[in-house]
Amino acid sequence: MESTLDTVLVALSPEVTDETADRLLEAAMRAAGPADATVVLTYVLTGEEFLDAAERLGHPNAGRDDADEVLADHEDVERLGATLDEAGIEYVVDGAVGTVAEEVVAAAGERDADQVFVSGRPRSPTGKAVFGSTAQDIILDSPCPVTYVAATSE
Repeated sequence: MESTLDTVLVALSPEVTDETADRLLEAAMRAAGPADATVVLTYVLTGEEFLDAAERLGHPNAGRDDADEVLADHEDVERLGATLDEAGIEYVVDGAVGTVAEEVVAAAGERDADQVFVSGRPRSPTGKAVFGSTAQDIILDSPCPVTYVAATSE
């Protein structure tokens, strides 16, 4: 049985450093490029972060329904989009407001993603038990395979 790769989702948030975002994108491009798949840059902000970003990016009256448009103007998304443009890989931006794990899993389902790329920072077993893990929640709840890309040490 032949499997195809049409849609690859990259999970992003303010917690993801530039270096880690670059590593996530490189991994996603290695999968998406040869398959001629579309990369979905899914950038998730909390409500307060979204309002701040909307104001800063020149969208002062933006609401949740405008998240795609607002976050397409975000400097991190523009930088990653330029890398995808240079590589000739098609991409779209999914902006979301809420919790990262819930929004990424929802976007993967809505986009019928074939693969999700996510990162996370190293945590102790106690830290995982007490605070949970966004990457773990995405891995467990995703409707498709998830590739974990380790975050860079800071």
